[in-house]
Amino acid sequence: MGDIDLGPPALDPPGQHKYLRGVRFIVVSMAITVVVLLTMIDTSIVSTAIPRITDEFHSLDDIGWYASIYQLASAALQPLTGKIYTKFNIKWSFLLFFAIFEIGSAVCGMSRDSMTFIAGRAVAGAGSSGLMNGALTIAANIVPMESRASLTGLMMGTSQLGVVIGPLVGGLFTSYSTWRWCFFLNLPIGAAVFTALLFVRIPEQVEKKKPMEVFKNLHNELDLLGFIMFTPAMMMLLLALQYGGTRFSWDSPTITGMFTGSGVLFAVWLGWDWFCGDEALIPFSLMRKRTVWSGALTQWCNMTVVFSAGYFLPLYFQAIQGATPVMSGVYVLASVLSQLLFAGVSGFLVEKVGYIVPFTVFSGILAAVSNGLYSTFSFDTPIPVWVGYQVLNGVGRGTGMAMPLLAVQAVLTPIEISIVMGILVFFGMLGTAVMMALANTIFNQSLRVELTRGFHSATVARDIIEAGATGFREVVSIDNLHMVLVAYSVSISRVFYLVAAVGATSVVTSLFLGWTDVRKKM
Repeated sequence: MGDIDLGPPALDPPGQHKYLRGVRFIVVSMAITVVVLLTMIDTSIVSTAIPRITDEFHSLDDIGWYASIYQLASAALQPLTGKIYTKFNIKWSFLLFFAIFEIGSAVCGMSRDSMTFIAGRAVAGAGSSGLMNGALTIAANIVPMESRASLTGLMMGTSQLGVVIGPLVGGLFTSYSTWRWCFFLNLPIGAAVFTALLFVRIPEQVEKKKPMEVFKNLHNELDLLGFIMFTPAMMMLLLALQYGGTRFSWDSPTITGMFTGSGVLFAVWLGWDWFCGDEALIPFSLMRKRTVWSGALTQWCNMTVVFSAGYFLPLYFQAIQGATPVMSGVYVLASVLSQLLFAGVSGFLVEKVGYIVPFTVFSGILAAVSNGLYSTFSFDTPIPVWVGYQVLNGVGRGTGMAMPLLAVQAVLTPIEISIVMGILVFFGMLGTAVMMALANTIFNQSLRVELTRGFHSATVARDIIEAGATGFREVVSIDNLHMVLVAYSVSISRVFYLVAAVGATSVVTSLFLGWTDVRKKM
């Protein structure tokens, strides 16, 4: 079979640092890139399918769970997956998580009622929790540090496209076939990827205990007690952010109770985490490292910039420009293609320059500038303008997306990389949840205020908002349409002010990533 090894994944002797080359390297690199792309598409593809799903299941009351349960399951399990990769074989752990993700997708596609669909989304989210950091861990094991930037950059740049193209793919399936293909799509692609990885041996750069030895002391090896404390704390926090200002007011007993319960459990968990030392779910010894905490904060900012563009740019095109969901996906291709291009270019340049910080600073500056320019969008912004601004944004996103992940790998031991990859992925997801909740609050409150001021009626404003971002054109007269478009434009602009501030913040946090020369890291 040439480069393909059909045997079981034997352990490389520690210290020899065997890496993949040739066909095996290409197969594994393509496979893990496709996997993370599928998981990122899955985070956003459901948005355009939800109306059809609620129509079929008569389940409008469950709409909040369709989007949130996937993120809840994924975020809550994220730190645990990092521990799993340090204790068990990387390849088989990754394939297990991928199989769970595929099973969840199949359940969603075959579901006949709302509860089954929600269960499928939860299973898929649980599986996805180990895929991003698993792919990054595999990348760290198949290629040396001095050559890792190109692979990581392309993988991250490609995967983040899923946030943007997910709604486009979902819109195409929903409009021209059935929403079920939003989930069935994962199955044939997943089967091909699973088969490819099954027969390729992935090297392990650190020696690990035998699985049975780990299982005998599993509660200590994985800090399961810490996980039991952490999970409900995280779920209450994310639920409070999900429902605050939408289903419940921010000062309601429900939201207050969830924030309070989350805070108490987090306090207890932090005490336990400190007590457990290096065996903790998220070791303090790692979080105290400057590169780790600054990388986590920079990743928080990076993911906020990506997800805000993936949500509010299509909203701008659909609500203000009157584009269809499919065409709004086409209109954001300027940022998508520039992001993909510069993800590869920046990875190549890092391998030549050796230092991370110049790229993260450049990325943060472009994020701040481009989102500031986004805030000038109106209903009559010409095409060359919004295309040009998107190119700036895409260049910034592509340049900086992989840099925090590379920075921490340059200063960590192989055994620490899996845990810290989980931490950075977790902070990216948490940052997205927190900042998108804040962005939605800013948008909704601004829209309500602007419409109430324009129509001098809170009731009319509420009716327009409830009609939806595209449906308002059916309930507003031609004479009043301009006023509504201005209200939407102003409200979206205020969100981009927030994202511009986040981009500027990433410039500051990235300065602490350090000046380790990745070309000398062996």
